[in-house]
Amino acid sequence: MMSHVPSPDPKSSMWSLVAYYLRFCRLQRKLTGDLMGEVLGCSKSTVSRLETGALQLTPEQAAVIDRTWDTGGIFSFLVWYATLGHDPDWFRQYVDLECRASVIKTWQVDLIPGLLQTPDYARACLTAGNVKDVERALDKRLSRQAILEQSDPPTLWFLISETLLELPCGGLDVMRAQLAHIHDLSHRPNVGVRVVPKSVGAHPGLDGPFMLMTLANPHMEVAYVEAPGGGRLASSAAEVASYALRYDQIGQHALPETLSRDLIKKIMESMQ
Repeated sequence: MMSHVPSPDPKSSMWSLVAYYLRFCRLQRKLTGDLMGEVLGCSKSTVSRLETGALQLTPEQAAVIDRTWDTGGIFSFLVWYATLGHDPDWFRQYVDLECRASVIKTWQVDLIPGLLQTPDYARACLTAGNVKDVERALDKRLSRQAILEQSDPPTLWFLISETLLELPCGGLDVMRAQLAHIHDLSHRPNVGVRVVPKSVGAHPGLDGPFMLMTLANPHMEVAYVEAPGGGRLASSAAEVASYALRYDQIGQHALPETLSRDLIKKIMESMQ
């Protein structure tokens, strides 16, 4: 039997649309997973992973489908657009993955990660970013923090730059409360916070922030790279592995958890 995992929301990303449309077309032609595997030269389980978004359809596989089904090249076009990388609805897609992840690893170089933000800090960030409806955006951001209070919360590891801890976003009072909040959360057994000190100088994290997420059902690992006005999801094994390596390289420069807490507290107390 094929996987009972539902197709991803086709509105969430181009890759989700590819997965959704692949299953739709297979069922429309009344093909089993085994028969679809024969078309693509792969196993039934691989077909299932393609249809749930755990794997991405390759250009070669798309070309095979287009030839076999005489689609006029639609699958090849869809894959081409998906591989362009920019997703206009990147936030919706990221939140969907964040809610399903069992492990989330975050590197941030400019702002406190959203899952750690206090309401006042988040409001200050959104206001500075010229967001039109700040309160609506604030509600959306804070609602993501519900995963922190789940009965079985995900493992959350944060690598953060010392420089973002020193930036008094919202003023000194707001920033002191924000740092105290991070300090408190860092004591939770599923939350790890480590700081990369300024004294390190140049390091592999200066290219910008990113997240690594591990999902249990269906099992998949993805990387999410932030960009102004958008974002990019990477789920190919090679690219995810490159970000996993970069995360470890950044971690080599980070302080241990206890020393990180000490530094956070020191910066917090200096904000008088």
